[in-house]
Amino acid sequence: MAELLKGKPVADAIVDALKNDTTVLESKDIKPCLALVRVGEKSDDVAYERAIVKRCDAVGITTTKVELPEEITQEDFLTQLGKVNEDQLIHGILIFRPLPKQLDEKVIETNIAPEKDVDCLHPENTAKLLTGDESGFVPCTPMAVMEILKHYQIPLEGKNAVVLGRSMVVGKPAALLLLQENATVTVAHSRTRDLEKITSGADVLVAAIGRSEFVREAHIKEGAVVADVGINVDENGNMTGDVHQEEAKRKAGSFTPVPGGVGSVTTAVLAKQVIKACKMQTKE
Repeated sequence: MAELLKGKPVADAIVDALKNDTTVLESKDIKPCLALVRVGEKSDDVAYERAIVKRCDAVGITTTKVELPEEITQEDFLTQLGKVNEDQLIHGILIFRPLPKQLDEKVIETNIAPEKDVDCLHPENTAKLLTGDESGFVPCTPMAVMEILKHYQIPLEGKNAVVLGRSMVVGKPAALLLLQENATVTVAHSRTRDLEKITSGADVLVAAIGRSEFVREAHIKEGAVVADVGINVDENGNMTGDVHQEEAKRKAGSFTPVPGGVGSVTTAVLAKQVIKACKMQTKE
């Protein structure tokens, strides 16, 4: 039976460390603050926002909500973003995506203040991730994967790692982070030929393809570590990952559950990056 790599102990350890940071900052009259920029009332966004606020409250981070109408224009969005960029009491900005079709995400990404860009949207932070410059910010979800692997002392140096998915949100950043830990990394995707052959050779498999239970027993190497980043809803309304959990139990050495795995660590990583941004901006 595979070991479950639960997210809660990882998140709890991160939060405990952050509470010490906020206590020190508050002793200097500094209150870390995260702005949550949400367009419309999509249920997924509202649920994620609620989870973020709860996590930030536990750490000692103030949150401010910037709620914008679904029909907002590009010009008006950039005006609101500019106000948040310029507010010196706000240290981090998170924009909920995807945005409505009338908004150009690429333009918006270049207009977020890099020093407040705690989920790595701005090209400056993307470049720092690419070059291994730790003064930038990393996308929260792939960083949550790395925090889990670190917490459970999963060795990465010299290991074969396969990232299934190539998005800039998870897949590509996860590959870069694994490379920084000296893993030998392959990025695969839905159009990769002989996919089972590639994934079944992985010591570490990160599934971020966005398809419910896409990864089956045949995709998994005996004893592999499997990190399931997927959050999907099946035809019965149940939350599922990108990995078939029952089949992973039989084949993997360890894997992250859905729910209760990577997603539960992501908000803790976000809080960690807000504290980092606050310290950088206040020279602490």
